[in-house]
Amino acid sequence: MRVTGDEDRSTSGRRRRALSAALQATRDVIVDLSELSFADPSLMIDLACLAQRLRAHGMTLSLRHPQPHVRQLIEMVGLHRLPSVLVIVPQPTSVPA
Repeated sequence: MRVTGDEDRSTSGRRRRALSAALQATRDVIVDLSELSFADPSLMIDLACLAQRLRAHGMTLSLRHPQPHVRQLIEMVGLHRLPSVLVIVPQPTSVPA
């Protein structure tokens, strides 16, 4: 699943349809956040609810490549502390000397 642009309360209806579809998953769910430019706590609540439901079925929720400000929000609300949530950040590239 991919989340792009701005996500807030006004986009929750559109988002919830996609999250409902993710609940039908038969394996771990990966949410690509690399193109998410803005998020408010309503997205974090929806992702936490999804993570809890996935955990009840033995699955995890991976949040892939959040922008720094989105990652800060994830950490501020404690989403990264949920047992079924993995935050995947891009590894810094090293420049050859």
